[in-house]
Amino acid sequence: MKINNIGTSGINPYKRQMNKIDQTSKTTASASDKIEISSAAKEMQQASSTTQARQAKIDDLKIQIENGNYKPNPKDIAKSIVSYYTKH
Repeated sequence: MKINNIGTSGINPYKRQMNKIDQTSKTTASASDKIEISSAAKEMQQASSTTQARQAKIDDLKIQIENGNYKPNPKDIAKSIVSYYTKH
């Protein structure tokens, strides 16, 4: 017994899959990526430049301390301690 033309004869399932892939590639090709930097990120970038200046000052103080050239002013230290505790 011979049965012909039953089921999905003549339909290529791989072609259907390729059509789906082509459709998705067309939609992704038309879309473009967009990047926006938030205001918080911009503030962080500015803060990093401040930290670089602060780090340079710290490195300078370390060198002065190692060489024995650093002479802190006790009156300035006392004033800053008093002002800290009067604010809190």
